[in-house]
Amino acid sequence: MTAMRELSPRAVSLDERPIARRVGLILLSTDHTTELDYARLVASDGIGVYASRVEYANPTTPENLLAMRPRLAEAAASILPGSDLDAVCFSCSSASAVIGDAAVTEAIRAGKPGVAVVTPALAAANALTALGARRIAMLTPYLAETTRPLADYMEAKGFDLAGVTCLGFDDDRVMARITRAALVDAAVAAMPADADALFISCTALRAALVVAEIEARIGRPVVTSNQATAWECLARCGASVSHPEAGRLFSLPLHTAA
Repeated sequence: MTAMRELSPRAVSLDERPIARRVGLILLSTDHTTELDYARLVASDGIGVYASRVEYANPTTPENLLAMRPRLAEAAASILPGSDLDAVCFSCSSASAVIGDAAVTEAIRAGKPGVAVVTPALAAANALTALGARRIAMLTPYLAETTRPLADYMEAKGFDLAGVTCLGFDDDRVMARITRAALVDAAVAAMPADADALFISCTALRAALVVAEIEARIGRPVVTSNQATAWECLARCGASVSHPEAGRLFSLPLHTAA
């Protein structure tokens, strides 16, 4: 039998963390898109992205979105138990507007005390402000009843809505299947001549992939849900990145987001 030698752990040097920065994601159980966007825009050798999923049932209505609130604390606590995080993003734009930023933050901090909480609605508002936009257009894939709370949210943040377009879908799994070409066409059609910027809401949409293309077509900045939260999470990590494909927002200093 081969001799085995066991060393004392004290003889082995350790890093303070396995990876320098850690971002948590709370995803809907039906989300097909956010993890892939974060793999492209956030994850790196120095930033780890760690996800949990919260039970969610379609259709995408304010009532079903609100039903997730009691589940957020458990979802947050399940992300690397016993380890702190630099930020946790609740990746649902419409739910963050329906539940409210304060309530989302309270619920997530019940599971991860003191963590910086990022929501798509607030991240989008911060991004639009950083881009100097006050009069905006909105495009959502939702029903009108689901779009209304988000429009109200943006108006409460001081934005003037030049136009709101909703595509009438009620299932986020179908929203994730909208083609890139269709997203570009819808974005161009939703952009009035007098708007400063376009906000494309919904973390299910693959809109972050076509931001630069839309900006080239409309000649103004575009903010999407996943692009905005990624930008803010990177700022919380003190990161320095270059993602020209992610549009004008990523040309701004990341410290602006924090």
